[in-house]
This record gives sequence, structure tokens and C-alpha cells, in this order.
Amino acid sequence: MSDSKLKCGVAGVGYLGQHHARLYREMEGVELAGIFETNEERAREIGGIYQCPVFSSLPELAKECDAVSVVVPTDKHFEVSIPLLEAGCHLLIEKPICANVEEASRILIAAREANALVQVGHVEHFNPVMSYLEEVVNRPQYITAERLAPYQPRGTEVGVVLDLMIHDIGVVMQLVNSDPIDVRSVGVAALSKTEDIANARIEFANGCVANLNVSRVSSKKVREIRVFQSTGYLSLDFMNQTGHHVAIGASGLDKSEVPIEKGEPLRLELESFAESVMNRKDPKVGGELGRTALDLAIQITNQIRERTA
Repeated sequence: MSDSKLKCGVAGVGYLGQHHARLYREMEGVELAGIFETNEERAREIGGIYQCPVFSSLPELAKECDAVSVVVPTDKHFEVSIPLLEAGCHLLIEKPICANVEEASRILIAAREANALVQVGHVEHFNPVMSYLEEVVNRPQYITAERLAPYQPRGTEVGVVLDLMIHDIGVVMQLVNSDPIDVRSVGVAALSKTEDIANARIEFANGCVANLNVSRVSSKKVREIRVFQSTGYLSLDFMNQTGHHVAIGASGLDKSEVPIEKGEPLRLELESFAESVMNRKDPKVGGELGRTALDLAIQITNQIRERTA
């Protein structure tokens, strides 16, 4: 990249997309080059708030951008991403990368052909909690994760596994660094047409077992993970960016609070994306990891639906 600012755009400025626009507007070395949104009233509103151009088509957006955040519903990721890649834009595609593995693979092929970077928006990988886990977890033996949220219609174009559990799938796969060899899943539809509550038990080739619980019909919000290894265990809260570490020492158990320097994960994610584009380096959460996490999420989803068919 030249010394000029990186021109970034946002396709889709709903609940989450507006924050992408806000952060690009605030980031040093980045210019919010414009937005694309099919809801014209919403497009005018966000364009006015962040004082940026509003484009009426994806090709017009692509023409003015070096990089674009794709923040449309999951089932629209493929049809929005392909023309942007063909126009040469680097992409940050919100998680999950697509609604199915075939579309994800075609996006990765299009990215290679365009020599464009694709980062997938697994935002928890940029949470300071994850940074701490990556430092201290070396051989996890058992992991539990719980992710609960109150019901809201946004995101229900996919089941809760692709909506919420995929965050923890990505985190666990990064920490365990081994192939899953056995998956057992259950789920229940409550308020939407697809599963709203789910549990998955995943066994990995290296012996680690992960147990993931998610619900989008909870009365409270929870985003917690516990990691057990031979040296002790960690209990961490992704939402509040707090937690403790219980170490096994000569004198027994030694509990200490985890020293986490708090930060806004989405800001850290977008800064990392911009840095990857400007320096032409592989993103922390690339398209391949996004596709692998999606593959496991779909396997879990299919198991749930086979049980309830």
C-alpha cells in the first residue's frame, strides 16, 4: 500500500455493520470510503451519521474501496462477497464465512484468483481473553464453553450453531490445534424455525474433549470458557474480560486473577484486518480457518436436525 489512507467500505449497515462504519471512521490510517445498504432509509441514516458516501450498488462501492467489511445476513455472504472479490477488494466477512462449505470454498478460490485477502469475523479471537488463553494454554485436556443470549430475531436466518456456537468452535479449534474425530450433538427449536438451544461434545485426535453449550432464548447474557490442563485450569469471561487461573503447585491449588488489559474486540479485529491489508500479510483469522469452523458447525447442525427429523 502507498502512504495514503486505506479506503474501507461496509456492505450492510444493520446492527453490527454500523459499528464497522463507526470504527473505520475513527481508525488512524483508514478512510471510511462509503457504505452499501439495500434499505435506503437506513443507508441515508448511517451515511449521515458517519458523513460518508452511500453507494447504490456493490460495483460502485468496490470501485472506491481497497477493502470492504461484508456485514449482511449469512445467507447473503456469498452473493455479496464474490463481486467485491472480482473487483479486487480485500474482504472482512462476518462469521460464519457462508451458509455452507461449498460457497465458502468458492469464496476462497475467488480470493486466490483476485490475489485478495479474506479475513473472517470471528471476533472472539481478538478479545483480550483469547490473547491470554493463547499465551497460557499449551495442552488442554477438557474445555467447556457456555454462550447464552436473550432472544432477538436478528441472526435467526441460521440456527444457533451458526449464529452463536461458531464463536466457540473457532476458539476451541485454535486452542486445541487438533482434528475433531467424534462429534455428538443435541438441539431444540424454541422460538424460531431452527434450533435455538444446542450442545455439542467434540473429541479431538490428541485426546482433548470440548463441551459447548449455546442458547439464544436465555434470560441473561453469558460468554464463558473453562480450560483444564495438567498444570491447572482457567475460568474466563469473554463478555466482561475477567477471570481467574487456578494453578496446581507443591502446596496445592493457587488461585489468581487473570491480568487482562481490556479492549474493544471489534476495534482490535478491524485494526488487525487493516494492518494485514496494508502489509499484505495473512490475517489472524483467515478464510481457511473460517471454512474449517463452518464445516464443523454444519456437521453439528446436521446431527441435531437428523435427531429431530
